[in-house]
Amino acid sequence: VNMSCSYTYPQQYTLINTFWIKRLDGDKINLKAYPEYKDRVEYIEDRKRQTAILRLHNITENDERAYCFRLVTNPEGQKWFGQPGIQLKVSALQVKAPQLVLEKQTVGLTCETTCNLTDAFIWYKNGEALKIHSKTLQLQSERSDSGRYSCAVRGHEHLPSPAVSITVVYPPQSTSVSISPSGEIVERDSVTLSCSSDSNPPAEISWFKEDTFLKYGDTYSITDIKSEDSGNYYCSARNKHGSQASAAVTVNVMCKSALTFDQIWLIICSIIYP
Repeated sequence: VNMSCSYTYPQQYTLINTFWIKRLDGDKINLKAYPEYKDRVEYIEDRKRQTAILRLHNITENDERAYCFRLVTNPEGQKWFGQPGIQLKVSALQVKAPQLVLEKQTVGLTCETTCNLTDAFIWYKNGEALKIHSKTLQLQSERSDSGRYSCAVRGHEHLPSPAVSITVVYPPQSTSVSISPSGEIVERDSVTLSCSSDSNPPAEISWFKEDTFLKYGDTYSITDIKSEDSGNYYCSARNKHGSQASAAVTVNVMCKSALTFDQIWLIICSIIYP
């Protein structure tokens, strides 16, 4: 930021030195002598026109105060400084936005500051600049809108606001059941049914056979399966924003022959050769 002033002094005196000070600093010390201003202060002066500029880099909230221009003349080290000085107001930018947003809901993010800024704003998502230059950023809340958002004033991109996280939430969708292993199911096999669903936050999964509740959990396993386990199975996914049931899958358990391969051949041979 630049703070400028003009000055005059008695022409019978010789100007020896000029510098900027903190107002209300009893010692009236040159700003450049303070460690916290080291490498951040730049003086630009035109003694012919009697103008001076204080350029302050990498401003923080701690820099908010009044600054005065001080000049020293000869003879007798006459010293003057301008009153009341220049008051620097530092306003940190802040993004106002809800943390959780329901999918398809229109939401506005606002870049807030206590200053009356008329400059264009710049918005960032995950550190990447967006093509939006207004004080408010409107979102239609697609899933891809989840991320970290910050803003800055054009020309001061090195001073962005702290980033805020926005998460788009939505009810369960694309709920389905898969069976492992696939293929024919025979008595005494082991079968696992798995439920998948796309939701945010993650959904609670319930299992049903026909319309009878079985258990909670992402999977439903049947060991030593029997013919009475045959039937239609489905899962239901639910979170605080809604629920969705999968299509039913049919489990058809085949009976397993009690005879061995050799016993079957003996029966066949007995029939053919009595």
